[in-house]
Amino acid sequence: MRISPKMKKALNDQVALEGLASSSYLAMASWCEVTGYKGAADYFYAQSDEERTHMIKIIHFLNDIGATATIPAIKAPTATYKSLEGLVKTALKNEQTVTKAIHKMVEIAQKEKDHSTYAFLEWFVNEQVQEETKFETILQKFDLIGRDKIAVNEIDKILAAEAASPEEPMA
Repeated sequence: MRISPKMKKALNDQVALEGLASSSYLAMASWCEVTGYKGAADYFYAQSDEERTHMIKIIHFLNDIGATATIPAIKAPTATYKSLEGLVKTALKNEQTVTKAIHKMVEIAQKEKDHSTYAFLEWFVNEQVQEETKFETILQKFDLIGRDKIAVNEIDKILAAEAASPEEPMA
């Protein structure tokens, strides 16, 4: 199977974006861990693993179709945050960036009548709806529960529960 140079570049750019997301979540997890948010740390370590899995999925697709994936250098992510809420807002912005990139690839696939890549990307389109919803739901918790120490501790417990059973929808 052949894909256009434009699609190959977009997919390889997505490998880099997923790698950066994985690295960013790893840095977020580390910050949470040293700041005392054990539940959030577990949650973001799992998010980091998930993004790495997405990256590998794209690498396999590229290699399987003979397009050869390019493994990028990944810049160092932000390592400090002012608050858990600020960190989650950053995570949501990151997911929105990934969603835009995936939508652009879908548009390229549609325009080029690249049905195989379009079918491959469909999973990512659906995944991004879930990813953005997860972070929007966490941010809602700050509005519902509050931002004081007790409220943030409760949110940390919610994230711990989510990390322990990621298949269950967030309460």
